[in-house]
Amino acid sequence: MEETTEADDGDQDRDRSRDRHRGKGRPVGTELESAITGLLDRRRSGATICPSEAARAVDPDGWRDLMEPARTAARRLVDAGRVEIVQSGRVVDPSTARGPIRIRRVPDRAAGPVERHTRPSRRPVERRAG
Repeated sequence: MEETTEADDGDQDRDRSRDRHRGKGRPVGTELESAITGLLDRRRSGATICPSEAARAVDPDGWRDLMEPARTAARRLVDAGRVEIVQSGRVVDPSTARGPIRIRRVPDRAAGPVERHTRPSRRPVERRAG
């Protein structure tokens, strides 16, 4: 029989926490997918979120342990055609993306190009002498 150490117990508990979040009975991946889509629903068209936002929404105290599961949940949503993963504003292949990523809804092709918000230009105001 294999001996279990306290460190092993902590790892096992963390793994169980990833599988089922805080006794809610829902797999954490499902919670993360719901968090991603919910956060995007509350943003303007074309806006992005960071996977950490979804992880924090699911577990504000243990969100760091959910970072890789959040990226995995985003990849599942990419496979389902619901979101895109972007880096530096460009869509990237989620299986090869390394480093920081952002998640955004797949643009509605019927609605035309993704809405872009730019700052209004600051033109000097002409003052009349007077």
